[in-house]
Amino acid sequence: MKPSVKRFVRYEHQGKISYGILDGAVIAQIQGGLFEGETETGVKIGLNEARLLWPCEPSKILAVGLNYKSHLGDRPAPAKPELFWKPPTCLLEPEGKIVIPEGAGNVHYEGELVVVIGKKTKAVSPDQAAGCIFGYTCGIDVSERDWQKGDLQWWRAKGSDTFGPLGPAIAAGLDYKASRLQTRVNGEVKQSQFLSDLLFDPATVVSHASRCVTLYPGDVIYTGTPGTTSALKPGDTVEVEIDGIGILKNRVAA
Repeated sequence: MKPSVKRFVRYEHQGKISYGILDGAVIAQIQGGLFEGETETGVKIGLNEARLLWPCEPSKILAVGLNYKSHLGDRPAPAKPELFWKPPTCLLEPEGKIVIPEGAGNVHYEGELVVVIGKKTKAVSPDQAAGCIFGYTCGIDVSERDWQKGDLQWWRAKGSDTFGPLGPAIAAGLDYKASRLQTRVNGEVKQSQFLSDLLFDPATVVSHASRCVTLYPGDVIYTGTPGTTSALKPGDTVEVEIDGIGILKNRVAA
């Protein structure tokens, strides 16, 4: 990780929720919110003393489908970013448990790079959009494939509670193109892809979304998953690791 990269976390310590800068195994608390500057309070705690939360508080969550050639299969590449919604109520903190809903029988992982918006963004060009991105984090777009195929909308297939693990940190200043995404289930590598292979890069996705939807600081966009996916079962552990960001680890509830 280059020295210019800063990793921001949102965490709970002794009943208080704060933002901080993560350096190794130490969190340096910062004043105010995530987008109010980086002034440190002087308070530092060990990472093992804190409970990490999803690292920002989005008003909305967008996600991209079919954004890697390796995920297309026999489907044609889309002409534009294909976006869908996930509700903020689906968010899950690092180490939180993915809960398989009643009636679900085909729940899959999708490891993804997630864009975090840093300023109000409306109708911007891709070049302008790049300056609206605060940083990047890891996400799992948990998906119930049978519901995804059979329902008119994806509201439950993609948006059920706990279907949006996010974290552990937001990497600001990250050159994502030099990073690799890897998804592991119970330690076995299931997905591995360089982020430079995205069909639509983050700035293009943000620009496209901003033509119709105003994005606000803290809003997030899951940018799509590579390769293939498979069903999860109770007791499984899912890890998504992105170079320069960290490891997002979640278990599936028994």
